[in-house]
Amino acid sequence: MKPVILAEKPSQAKAYADAFSVKRHEGYLEINPCPIFPEGAFITWGVGHLVELKEPKAYDSKWDKWSLNSLPILPDRYEFQIAKGKFKQFTVVKKLIRAADTIINACDVDREGSNIFYSIYYQTGAKGKTIKRLWINSLEVDEVRKGFANLQDNRKDLLLYEEAKARQISDWLVGMNGSRLYSLLLQSQGIREVFPIGRVQSPTIYLIYQRQMEIENFVSEPFFEIEALFTAEHGTYKGKAKVKEPKREIIQALLSKHNIHPNSSGVITSVDKQDKRMPPPQLHSLSTLQATANRLWKTSPANVLKTMQSLYEKKLVTYPRTDSRYITPAEFSYLAAQVSDYQQLIGHSFPVVSLSPKKRYVDSSKVQEHHAIIPTKKLPTQAKLAGLSSLERNLYEEVIRTTLAIFHGDYLYTETKVTTEVSGLPFFTTGKTERDKGWKSLFTRSNKDTEKEDPALPPLYEKEVVEGNIEIKEGKTMPPKPYTEGQLIAMMKTCGKLVENKDETEILKEVEGLGTEATRSGIIETIKRHGYIDVNKNIVSITDKGRVLCQAIEGNLLASPSMTAKWETYLRKIGNGEGSQERFLGSIAKFIQSLLQEVPDQIKNKKIDIQLAPSKKANSRYNQEPIAPCPKCKQGFIVARKNFYGCTNYKNGCTQTFNGFYLKKKITPSQIKLLCTKGKTNIIKGFVAENGQSFNASLSFVEGKVKLDFARE
Repeated sequence: MKPVILAEKPSQAKAYADAFSVKRHEGYLEINPCPIFPEGAFITWGVGHLVELKEPKAYDSKWDKWSLNSLPILPDRYEFQIAKGKFKQFTVVKKLIRAADTIINACDVDREGSNIFYSIYYQTGAKGKTIKRLWINSLEVDEVRKGFANLQDNRKDLLLYEEAKARQISDWLVGMNGSRLYSLLLQSQGIREVFPIGRVQSPTIYLIYQRQMEIENFVSEPFFEIEALFTAEHGTYKGKAKVKEPKREIIQALLSKHNIHPNSSGVITSVDKQDKRMPPPQLHSLSTLQATANRLWKTSPANVLKTMQSLYEKKLVTYPRTDSRYITPAEFSYLAAQVSDYQQLIGHSFPVVSLSPKKRYVDSSKVQEHHAIIPTKKLPTQAKLAGLSSLERNLYEEVIRTTLAIFHGDYLYTETKVTTEVSGLPFFTTGKTERDKGWKSLFTRSNKDTEKEDPALPPLYEKEVVEGNIEIKEGKTMPPKPYTEGQLIAMMKTCGKLVENKDETEILKEVEGLGTEATRSGIIETIKRHGYIDVNKNIVSITDKGRVLCQAIEGNLLASPSMTAKWETYLRKIGNGEGSQERFLGSIAKFIQSLLQEVPDQIKNKKIDIQLAPSKKANSRYNQEPIAPCPKCKQGFIVARKNFYGCTNYKNGCTQTFNGFYLKKKITPSQIKLLCTKGKTNIIKGFVAENGQSFNASLSFVEGKVKLDFARE
């Protein structure tokens, strides 16, 4: 019996097929007999999620309508269904799986890949199969073959599935209950919008709102300092007194006390030189790469992930959805063997300083599911490199340069601290002299990076007399800066404790944070799509809709990143076999019950004075424009619902509805208007018959039913 390999998507299946001789079929590939699969094997695929959680109305009809009385939505069990438009591929997968003895999970090697595999597997109804796991970090032919020759059991995989399923259901529960609760309560205050709530989304939006409030409430205050431009024998340098006062008069009094004039001379009292070194940066995880790409090229985190996935499928980089910045000795070994090849790829040769693995980069104990992002063994041709998009090229080179840096020398410089005394008042200067560029020669960064560095100083000597040009400098305190998208990724990872390193935006304090490495960029895209934030020239700002949400959830656990971080920590425990899905979902249920008890009074006592313009995206339940008078009851109006059109008089018994689709063709509001007022539409093009043939026809409305009308145009 041939084993069945289930890939997550067609491109992944193709990458596996490249390692074998295959025949192509509709919806699957067949591997010819070979040493790894003596009888051959089948490769089939999902299209991402073939299976999804059912809508609330599938459990109870009372959950179809949005009303406070029907909350909470807490089903006794959770059921799944085949995703819309994916039935055909699911049928192929189901047939293959049910006929096989051994199934190989070859979906993405992360929690979500485990979730996709098992949700499909259980939906097929298959039982008693032997399940193996392909666990690889590269799609190169050799790695794929090695992976299939050394399949793992599914014990760890099942735990990851439990974790991912708990995350999926908890997100569904918080979203379904929270979105209805807040939307309905805010609607009662006259705010006709839909407010999607998310377990991770909402605290993320609130952190952005907090930063915006800090900026808007900031009161700038003036301050005064003393600066000097000194002229020594071999050049000029700047110095600053350690004085900062709110009033110019205080500074002037200090200068008078020391009898200092604009052209007073000074004496260098100390020149302290210290040799320093900076090691190469750590290897990239997904979030550090996203932060770096956003800083250098203003690329959104979502676009970085999408592009890295493309490079992974082109077999040029290792698995991108990783939170590790370390590799194991096995990866270091092949990197060390190919250093000169990687150097040629970027046209930058340098003598290798060390081929010994260092703990800063090579540490098996810090590699769990995946290692850091590094180039694969595969070396692209110049033609292949030329075929990459500019972002693919930039990211690929960033990965290669960061990897090569670990074989380069430290960056060496001398830090010089100078004290210059003017009439008893010390002025301080810090300068830097580069001794060896080391690994920094691999990176050509923008001028902005070098502007932040200490300036180079001319040769200076103790007891040297220097001429001074002394001034009072006025400054003003500055508000915090808004987040960029790259900083938002870092902020989510550290729950708001953002620590920036001027060289590589390294995230220095590891906490569980908001979301996971693989989901953070998607969360940012989701809150953009919901209209909670705007991103303009890479600067993130809160919208009026976002402000309304944040004012509504203020003081509630939904605004608390620490609560979400605790949930994320427990989810990890499920993945490690130390926690249970039942306990976690039980705590989510209690959280939802507490929301229902507390939020109505909280909203009632808040003054939300932001007026929102009517949104076209708002759910039609709250933004219903009449299309035509109802042809049945003559009292209500036909309005657009989510997937159909219905009468506003339904509460009084009118059952008139129209499907939003007819023979796979979307029916527009103007066509519904013609049906209601004229009884017939114009010719509509693109209906699809059961045999797949496309045809044109009118629709007519006869005795309460919609029918095809083939009368000539």
